[in-house]
Amino acid sequence: MTTTATTTAATAGEEGLGVAEAAQLCGLTAHTLRYYERDGLLVAPVRRTASGHRSYTAADLRWITMVTRLRATGMPIREIRTYAELCRRGGHEEERLAILHAHRERVRAQLAEVQGHLGAIDRKIDLYEQHLAAR
Repeated sequence: MTTTATTTAATAGEEGLGVAEAAQLCGLTAHTLRYYERDGLLVAPVRRTASGHRSYTAADLRWITMVTRLRATGMPIREIRTYAELCRRGGHEEERLAILHAHRERVRAQLAEVQGHLGAIDRKIDLYEQHLAAR
């Protein structure tokens, strides 16, 4: 992602952004934004201009940033869709929280696994550096 959610949202302004601008700010492609909309991953319908072009609001960009983060951390599309649907309907905080708690635990497990791999790589680097220093 190329910007923070706050900067991205602030850039949208009152009139919103077109799909190309929104995609660039979110570090995505226009195709991906259209896919998110078509596949039910957004919490609100994207506004349209009088000419029918998409107009992304600051709230849209904040949500897209969240979806991008969930995807980047491995949340399956179907789970994001469920989470978005719960948000669209309002309420359901306990269900939403359960989804996020479960995902956080998966991310923590992945982090622990990657940290273990990184430790093994660090140990191997240390061995090579020690070997080269002993020459």
